[in-house]
Amino acid sequence: MGRLLGLDRDPAALEVARRQLGRFGERLVLARANFARCDSVAGEHGFGALDGALFDLGLSSIQLADDARGFSFRSGGPLDMRADPDLGTTAADLVNTSPVDELRRMFRELGDEPEAARIASAIVRRRAREPFATADELGRFVAGVKTRRPRSIDPATQVFQALRMAVNGELDNLARGLEGAVRLLRPGGRLAVISFHSLEDRTVKQFFVRESRDCICPPHLPTCVCGHRAGLRVITRRPLTAEADEVARNPRARSARLRIAEKLS
Repeated sequence: MGRLLGLDRDPAALEVARRQLGRFGERLVLARANFARCDSVAGEHGFGALDGALFDLGLSSIQLADDARGFSFRSGGPLDMRADPDLGTTAADLVNTSPVDELRRMFRELGDEPEAARIASAIVRRRAREPFATADELGRFVAGVKTRRPRSIDPATQVFQALRMAVNGELDNLARGLEGAVRLLRPGGRLAVISFHSLEDRTVKQFFVRESRDCICPPHLPTCVCGHRAGLRVITRRPLTAEADEVARNPRARSARLRIAEKLS
C-alpha cells in the first residue's frame, strides 16, 4: 500500500486536504512546510526513496477566494499576498517601501509587465501622498495608469503576479524544491510539475534540460570540466495542456502546463 506526503505552507490549504483525504488514515501524512525543503521534511516523517513527486505551483483557488489574503485585485482586504501567514514581508510592504528601480525590476522580471517603468514611477508618486492599503485599491490604480489594455486579462494581473512571487520567493523555492525532489526519487521514479505561467514553466524546462545532460559546460570549452552527469530523462518534450472539455469544466486549467521527467539509475 502506498503512502502520501503532502506539503503546503498555507494552513488553510492543509485543513482542506485533511478533510478531503482523511479517509486514507495513516497512509496520509500532511506537513506545514515549504516544498523547497521537501527532501529534509520527507526524512523527518520517515519517507525514503519515492516513486513519484508532484508539484502543483502557483496560487490556489482557496487563497484567491479569501478577501483577507489580498491575492485578488478585486479584493477589498489588506494587500497581503503571503502564502505562509508567518512570513514577515507583505505585498503592502513591498509596494510602499521598495525603491522605484526595485519595483520596476520586479514588475518586468517577475510579471513580464511591458509598462513596468510607468507603473513603478506612478506608485512611488502616489504612495508619497498616501500608502496603498488594500488589494483592490492597488488594482484600480494600476489599471488607471496603464495605457495598454489586453483583452483577455485584467490590467493589474501581471503586477499582482510579480508582487505575489516576490513576497513568497516562488522562483527560488521552486529551484530548491526541484533539486530536493530529484534527490528523493528512486531510480525510475517520476517528477511531475504543473505550472501556470511562463516564468515557472521556463524554470522547470531549463532544470529538466540541464539535468538530462551529461555535460553542462559552456559551449566554448574544448573539453568537459564540470563532471556533471545526467540524472533525469525528460518524458514530455513539450508541456501537456488541458483540452477544451477540461477548460470548459475548469477555466483556470487553460494556463496549466504539465512537464514530467524520470530519474535515471
